[in-house]
Amino acid sequence: MSTPPWPAAPPGPIVACLFDAYGTLFDITSAARRLKDEIGPAWESVAEIWRTRQLEYTWLRSLMDRYTDFRVITAEALDYAFAAVGQVPAPGLTDRLMDVYMTLDAYPEVPGMLATLRDKGVGTAILSNGAPDMLQAATDSAGLAGVLDDLLSVDTVGVFKPAPAAYELGCVRFGCEAGRLMFVSSNGWDVAGAATFGFRTVWVNRRNAPAERLPGVPMAELDSLDGLPDLVSDPAFR
Repeated sequence: MSTPPWPAAPPGPIVACLFDAYGTLFDITSAARRLKDEIGPAWESVAEIWRTRQLEYTWLRSLMDRYTDFRVITAEALDYAFAAVGQVPAPGLTDRLMDVYMTLDAYPEVPGMLATLRDKGVGTAILSNGAPDMLQAATDSAGLAGVLDDLLSVDTVGVFKPAPAAYELGCVRFGCEAGRLMFVSSNGWDVAGAATFGFRTVWVNRRNAPAERLPGVPMAELDSLDGLPDLVSDPAFR
């Protein structure tokens, strides 16, 4: 797949901020945390393996050209996580975890941050591997629908990030060059993919992780989303 023909933009205002959903706006550990008493002592390991396998399956399915709904991948990764810790989940537990995953907790700074960006005239949208129904349920549950212009799912192109076709959805939605869009993610690999595509990028490094050894580096690094509105307005960032 070739890189989309979006030229680099000259310095200028940012048209919109595009946000990864899981781990960036929504706390991916909150599903297992809510049901930790039912999962038992291994709940943190289950949560970690669940997320890792979920990501790995998106990459592997893209390479194999075997795209499927992100909800299916999430369920398959959860099954693997329980098997990996040697635990047979209680009847109905995986279904309950999947239901809770549809309504993950948003990080506390998210609603105010999005509202501030909107007040500044900056567009806001999610650009995620998540299926449309998953993104809709999460934003509705978190009360974010009124501060987001759109929910962009890779389901419309049938390939997961970091494929260029996934990031191109942002350019098509806002009708501008990649360089006029800011992409924000807590995932270093996602930032690398977005930067390589041509977006301005911000890495929300919530876990103080080391930098990825990949092409494409973030223009800025934050430990939460609190500082993002000021960053968008900073002339030095343009």
